[in-house]
Amino acid sequence: MTLGSPLLSAVPGLRHAFFTRDGGVSNGIYAGLNGGLGSDDDPAHVAENRRRMAERMGVAPANFLSVHQLHSPDAVVATGPWPGTSRPRADAIVTRVEGLSIGVTAADCGPILLADPNARVIGAAHAGWKGALSGIVESTVEAMEKLGAERAGIVAAIGPLIRQHSYEVGGEFVERFVEADAENALFFIPSARQGHAMFDLAGFIRTRLENAGVLMIDDIGVDTYADERFYSYRRSVHRKEPDYGRHVHAIALERA
Repeated sequence: MTLGSPLLSAVPGLRHAFFTRDGGVSNGIYAGLNGGLGSDDDPAHVAENRRRMAERMGVAPANFLSVHQLHSPDAVVATGPWPGTSRPRADAIVTRVEGLSIGVTAADCGPILLADPNARVIGAAHAGWKGALSGIVESTVEAMEKLGAERAGIVAAIGPLIRQHSYEVGGEFVERFVEADAENALFFIPSARQGHAMFDLAGFIRTRLENAGVLMIDDIGVDTYADERFYSYRRSVHRKEPDYGRHVHAIALERA
């Protein structure tokens, strides 16, 4: 049902999970543990899937938090359950409140779970190419700092995402990255198709973390496109499916 990070698993009083599709009630193209509130899946199935994930994280369903993601560089602070039925519009959550599970949804984009074991501050970030390029990693680290974390003390884990051998992009995509920083050319290798390239999202995220001062980094190493245990936006497009499921990847401070 879940994958874990050795670095995060070594932190006392911390729970985390990179959820797979296993153990859910959704069916059809969503078969499994679809946690995507923005998907067209049966809302009752999504609610039950999220309840199961909350249980795995050791929290009440109301304390199993995610945000309305925009591929932005915006991070929000969670101090308790979201008020009402609306969720903040952002791409990362940070907290120092025990008993809250904070998570991000993904289906090819890069989920990052972070923790400062000494300050007892945690974060969860959704880093697709757009968010990673515009600064979601840096925003998350800064938001954790404001809660008392220290960059050098932060442990980070990069979860399941689309890997370079599955991630073909066009020339204009490469140009956008190289225009932002010439060194970004390092994250592309030639594709079999002329004018295209293969993009290393995981490597790009790792470098952004390192440049932000986070040096203790795990990478789960799983390719969501190639591994059927995971939902994949790009795979769904290639199969001409009308929609796709989303994973929730979460982290929580256990109550003392």
